[in-house]
Amino acid sequence: MRDEGHFLNLFKVTKKDMEAVIAAAMSCGASYADLYFEHTIYRNLILRDGEVTSGGFHIDYGVGIRALDGEKTGYSYCETTQMREMLEAAKVAASIGSGGQRSIKTATPATPFRNAEKGFYDDTLGWEQSEVAAISDYLKRLELNINSRDNRISKTVASFSASHSSVMMFNSFGELCSDTRPMCSISARIAFSDGKTSDSRSTSRSFRKGPEMLTDDLIDEIASELCEGIDNCLEAGRPKGGKMPVVMGAGASGILLHEAMGHAFEADFNRKGQSVFCGKIGKRICSPDINIVDDATVEFNRGACNFDDEGVPGQKTYMVKDGILTSYLHDRISASHFGVSPTGNGRRESFRFHPIPRM
Repeated sequence: MRDEGHFLNLFKVTKKDMEAVIAAAMSCGASYADLYFEHTIYRNLILRDGEVTSGGFHIDYGVGIRALDGEKTGYSYCETTQMREMLEAAKVAASIGSGGQRSIKTATPATPFRNAEKGFYDDTLGWEQSEVAAISDYLKRLELNINSRDNRISKTVASFSASHSSVMMFNSFGELCSDTRPMCSISARIAFSDGKTSDSRSTSRSFRKGPEMLTDDLIDEIASELCEGIDNCLEAGRPKGGKMPVVMGAGASGILLHEAMGHAFEADFNRKGQSVFCGKIGKRICSPDINIVDDATVEFNRGACNFDDEGVPGQKTYMVKDGILTSYLHDRISASHFGVSPTGNGRRESFRFHPIPRM
């Protein structure tokens, strides 16, 4: 794991600097304040007809500053970590966040709080030094593997996207943590026809990994999954309308669960009385055969997270246990409102946005 000094050097700040910015954020009476530093490298390539037709590379850098006064949130950010700009942004956040209703005392500390001794992904292998030519060659080999499997394929599009984020968080509880988060996605889409029927298929793989993810085995896995379904697609008929039994397989059924129930478990909707599950903690909401889990601890998984975007350790949370609603998904604000510990679900789009409880 990269040490604290690496991140302090990356963001060109000291702990004393951060304490001063926190003090400025709390200067109008805020009960809690935090800082979220981010340095993210993004890159992507798209290959069509054997050639890379588009791609991009950019770097995002800055700090978000939040001040909480009861239910009211003040938030500002700056795309530099120079002290003058951070202090000005902190005063803006303090001003916006002042005068909130005191229906909650403050954000909830992360308990137990710790820096990850062993993370759920390798934080030393990033995409900073990866060559475009090597990634382009990988996509070409993926395309060739796919096209060689079935002559009914008329078009293949392969794409690569990756990011490497270094984040550091500090708050008015004195908690300081840092993390480096790799992410890579490889996807492919094919169009095919037997002369009478045309269709398309797509698949992808996403993991918290660096260049070590780009293996020959992954090429074979993606190509095999795409091509093995061609016959079924071309032979499939249109089903008759009406009621019928439905068997839910892995994959798409997870998306249905995500939309139908997952968002309704997020604590901000329940705190505001906007969820169908509001007030139902401890009650049966479905069959006793059903358990629903939000798990940030699966190694290298896309959803793996050593810390959420408030510095709370990633964890495994049962929302539903044997059909009973046992927990919502909490950030620090909702955890304080409900009088429970945060579940590590404070999520941000980037340093430009304040965290909210999400899956």
